Order: sequence, then structure tokens, then C-alpha cells
Amino acid sequence: MATGALSGRYELDDRLGSGGMSNVYRATDRILERTVAVKILAEHLSDDERFVARFRREALAVAKLIHPHIVQVYDTGVDDGRHFIVMEYVQGRSGAQLLQRHGTLEPETTVEIGIQACSGLDYAHRRGIIHRDVKPGNLMVVGGPVGGGEMTVKLTDFGIARAAEQTRITQVGSVVGTAAYLAPEQVRGEEATPASDVYALGVVLYQFLTGRLPYEGGSLAELAVRQQNERPLAPRTYNDQVPESLSNAVLNALEGDPGQRYSSASDLARALRQGLDGEDVTLAEDEGPTAMLGGETATRRLDETGRTEYRPAPAAPPPPRRRPPPPQSAYPPARPRRRSAFGRFVRAVLALIALVLVAAAVATAVIFATDDSAGNKIKDIAGTTVHDIATQIRDTVEGNKQ
Repeated sequence: MATGALSGRYELDDRLGSGGMSNVYRATDRILERTVAVKILAEHLSDDERFVARFRREALAVAKLIHPHIVQVYDTGVDDGRHFIVMEYVQGRSGAQLLQRHGTLEPETTVEIGIQACSGLDYAHRRGIIHRDVKPGNLMVVGGPVGGGEMTVKLTDFGIARAAEQTRITQVGSVVGTAAYLAPEQVRGEEATPASDVYALGVVLYQFLTGRLPYEGGSLAELAVRQQNERPLAPRTYNDQVPESLSNAVLNALEGDPGQRYSSASDLARALRQGLDGEDVTLAEDEGPTAMLGGETATRRLDETGRTEYRPAPAAPPPPRRRPPPPQSAYPPARPRRRSAFGRFVRAVLALIALVLVAAAVATAVIFATDDSAGNKIKDIAGTTVHDIATQIRDTVEGNKQ
């Protein structure tokens, strides 16, 4: 039972939520005198030494992520066999709670949630950390549809899915995370990439717009088959309030082939904004994947309230493609030669000589036909000579035609 103060510092209060992997409590940090959220791992996970070791390493890595759209990790430790992680307390509702309460969200709200979530994911991806478990329950929303006013979205539970990989939990057939949000490559057992988080967020956005999942299955195998052989209907099919361009942007995020979907969260954020504005977001066939851990492709600034505002960097329009002019010769084009009367006379004379030579060769062969040895020799010479002459004449005639 989670009672008392963990490590003599964190005084536990009421429980905020629970799941198969942990229970979350509101708590008070006695030293810093602030409200925090404490996630206590489930008992069966605390008994897995391999999981605990990975969990602690991931918690330390995630603690370095300081971003307005990521729930901050403050501390981690163990107390009386209970492994815990101390996080920023967010007073809002999760995406799962919003779905349960509203069924669907407005396209404008969905896009704003998506852009802010992309901002947090892009920041983490550039630092080599992949979420691996993006789903409505891991998106905390403050304001907006919850309490009105300006909306802030924060991603939580970074690193837990990574820590749970290749432990006894997965070895006995359990799947870390909710299967419906796993990218096809994750279902196949391949390594997760930033594009995998993009797919998962695409599923979340699809669900916000339609109130349903793009793929539904009773098992991981059924889900994998549907992902492989089916294509989800456009969100606009279920909600005519969704602009067609925004509907296409979400579908692009759900492409089964990672190479065909948005390869970075910043690409998805840009497409969502353009889709809401009615711009074409269709991916070009020759458009290569964007570098995911390279230089910045988005700008961020602090507004009057101190909150970071994510603004995709405007893409410069590609210059119009012009066909290169045909190569110019350094010399003026040659004028077609006219055939003169003298040229025609020369060709006629050459043809006449050829006929005379052929006739002479034939006559010589007839004269010596009675002498077998001489006749055979002359036949050979005459045959070769006639062929050579005919060839030369043909070459000469062809050359004069040019």
C-alpha cells in the first residue's frame, strides 16, 4: 500500500491513475515544498532486476529532457522495495479522458494537440530518445477543452516502454504499450524509430477526429494482418467537419511503410498546419525521408507567458524547373551541300569503270577456262578482285551521297 513518505521526502496523497505497469499519486516534495506526481512501479516489475536496471537508465536519460511539452522528470529511487519516479505535476486531463468525455475533438483542437505533441517528440528525437508508447493516455492536456483558455499539451511516460523491452514481460508474450498504437514495424519486432512515434501519434489524431481507431483487432496477430492488407478510411469519412487536406495528412502519418510516412515529427506538425489551412499535403513520390536527428528544422520562441510556441520553419518554395537550352556549337551550322553537275558526271564515270573491270575479269576467266590450274587461280583472283572493287565503288558512291 502506498502510504507514508517515500525516501522520507515525498508525502503521498490521493491516487491519480493506475495501469498494468504503475500507479500514479499526487505527492508533496517536503524539501522543495511543491506538488509533484509520483509513479510507483507495479510489484511484478519491481521484482525484475533487468527491467529495474533499464528503467533507472532510461529515467536518467529522460530527466535531461527539459521542454515545455514534455513532463519533466525530477527524481527516481527505491524505498522499501518500491521503485518510483518523481515527475512534474500536471493539473489537467489525459487524451484518453478527453475521448471518454467528448467522444471526438474539433479539428482545430486536434491539430493544436498534434503540433504541440510533435514539438515534444521532435525535441526528444533529436537527442536520441524515442517515446515508443505514444497514446491518448500519455498526452496530458491543460486548458483548452479541459478548462478553457490557452491549451498546453505535455507528453509523459518517456522511457518506460524502452525499459520494458526484452524483459520477462515481453518474453511471456505481453506487448508493451497498447497494440493499436504500435507501428507495423514495431509489430514485426523491428527497432522503433522516430517514424514509429509519428505513426502512433497519427493513430491518436485519427481517434480524436473520428472517435475510433484506424485498425481494430482482437489480437496482435489480427491487428498485424489488417495493417498489412487494409488501408484505413479517411477521417473525413466519419466526420465531414474534417478538411480533406487534414484528413490526408493524418493518413500519410499512418502509412505502413516507414519510408512513405512522415519521417520526423516536425514534418507531421507542418503537414497538420497546412492540412487545417486547406493546403495540399500529399507526399511527392521522389521526396526522400527527412533527417531525423540532424539540424533544426523548426523555430521556437517564448511568448508573453513564457510558453514555448512551436512554429515550423517556412519551407522555401522550390525554384521553377527549366529545361536547359540545347548545347550551342562553336561553329556555325553547315549548310546542306548541293549536288553539282560535275559531281554527277564523276559518279557516272566511276560506275562505268567498275562495269568495265567486271567485264574484263569475266572475259579473262573464259579465255583461260581450258587450263584448270590457271583457271582456278584466276577464279580466285578474279573473285577477290571483283569483291574488293565492288566494295570500293559502293563506299565511294555512299561517300559522295553524304
